[in-house]
Order: sequence, then C-alpha cells, then structure tokens
Amino acid sequence: MADLIAPKATPMIITLNEAPNLARCLDRLLWARRILIVDSGSSDETLAIARSYPQVDVVHRRFDDFASQCNFGLTQIATQWALSLDADYELSAALEQEILSMREGDAAGYSAAFIYRVHGRPLRGALYPPRTVLYQARRAVYRNEGHGHRIEVQGKVERLDASIFHDDRKPLSTWIDSQKRYARQEADYLLSRPLSALNWPDRLRRMAWPAPLLVFLYALLWKRCVLDGWQGWYYALQRTAAEIVIALELIDRRLAPSTTEAPFENGALPLAGSRRTKCEVD
Repeated sequence: MADLIAPKATPMIITLNEAPNLARCLDRLLWARRILIVDSGSSDETLAIARSYPQVDVVHRRFDDFASQCNFGLTQIATQWALSLDADYELSAALEQEILSMREGDAAGYSAAFIYRVHGRPLRGALYPPRTVLYQARRAVYRNEGHGHRIEVQGKVERLDASIFHDDRKPLSTWIDSQKRYARQEADYLLSRPLSALNWPDRLRRMAWPAPLLVFLYALLWKRCVLDGWQGWYYALQRTAAEIVIALELIDRRLAPSTTEAPFENGALPLAGSRRTKCEVD
C-alpha cells in the first residue's frame, strides 16, 4: 500500500504582520510534525503567535517578491511534500481529514477550491480561483505574475474534494494601502505583454474602463453576493475598488506626457513605460 502523504508534508506559510489571521491557520495544522513560516519582517504579534506553537519553525527573509519568498521557503523544506498556505487560509475540517487520509499516487500536486469569508461569514461565491497548494516540493517552482505569483508543478495536478476558507481579518486600511502597490505591479504586467499573450479577463482589464463595472456585476449577481447581506456588498465593492485602482493606474499612464506612445491595440492602452491581477486581488 502506498505511503500516506501527511507525514511527508511540511506546511509553509509566508507572513508579514498576520497577527489577526495566523492562529486560525495554524490551528488546522496541528497534525504536522513541522510547520515552516517564512517571515518577511513582521512588526506586530505574528512572531509571538508563531512561537507559541511548538512545531513551528520560523525563518526570516526580507521580502522582495512573492515568488522569490516561496522559492526560498521550498529550499528550507526537507520533506517530499509541501503544503503552501497564506496566513489567511484555514483548512476546512473536511479538507484536513482528506489530507490526513491521502496516499501517494501518480499525482505530483493537488489544487483546492476556496470558500471566501468576510468577517467569518462564508459567501455563496467569489472570484478567488482554485490554487495548487499540496505538491512535491522538488518538482515545483514559483514565478511572479503582477503583484501575485503562480506555481509550476512538473507532473499531474489533481483537484482536492474539500475546500479552504479564505478569511482575511486584517484592518481594511491595510488592504487599501496595499492596493496602490498592487495596481502598479498589475499595470506593469498588463502593459509589458502583447495582447495575444493575455487571457480574456486581462485583456478587458488592460482596456481599463470595462473591468470595474464587469467585476461589480459579476460578483454581485453572477456570484450571488447580493444574497449575502452586507458581507456580500462588502466583497463586491472591495473587488470593484481594486479594479478601479488598476484602471486609474493604466489611464494615468495613458495621460502622462511621453516622448513615445504606441497606438491603441484593440481598445487597449498604449504600451507606454514598463511600469496583473487575477480576478481576485488580495
């Protein structure tokens, strides 16, 4: 019989001032023999919370980008498998049991879908895409895409049956401050690639004006957030605000004086400067 995966897996969490979230994440990982936290310079209670869990091992690395931080973390893992989580992720009880019962097969990785929570209340739907979270560490590498990152796994990736809760409890002001930086990075990504290399959501985003309106309607109506009370409105407005900041960044670059301007390409903004987000922006 094939070996169980869980005893061969090390959870890895990247942190930066995650005190409002970290304990909920760690409480679902008590089965792990070792939990790796790569801290990026936290100044709140993150490290104190981490060190209150005996199996947590904290390493420090100054943050430059998400992919580099994750790739560094993988070098600190000796086990065959890694379970990569954000600090605002919480394994559902069903997913915890699924991982504990899984045995090795021909898959090199496993992806999970997410249930988005706002202040603890789950939404009917969200824009957050499935993500590969459990994988063989030596067969994986992270690459940057805009403000975020994606993982490339050598081999077959299968879908886990159960879900992960996404529940960021950091203050709204922290989220607002981060959007300015994210918008610049997303604009860099969108304007540095030919239109043919972008998927349809990013092509719409690069046009600037359609994305905020479409995201608002998509989240509120198609994802049924309108039925989730104030939490649903909060989410739809938050997603729309993120798209508005990206659109403003793109339009600002279009209007800024430039010695060279490329023509419009199918409604896209000109490729001025070198200055991405998936449908979801953290």
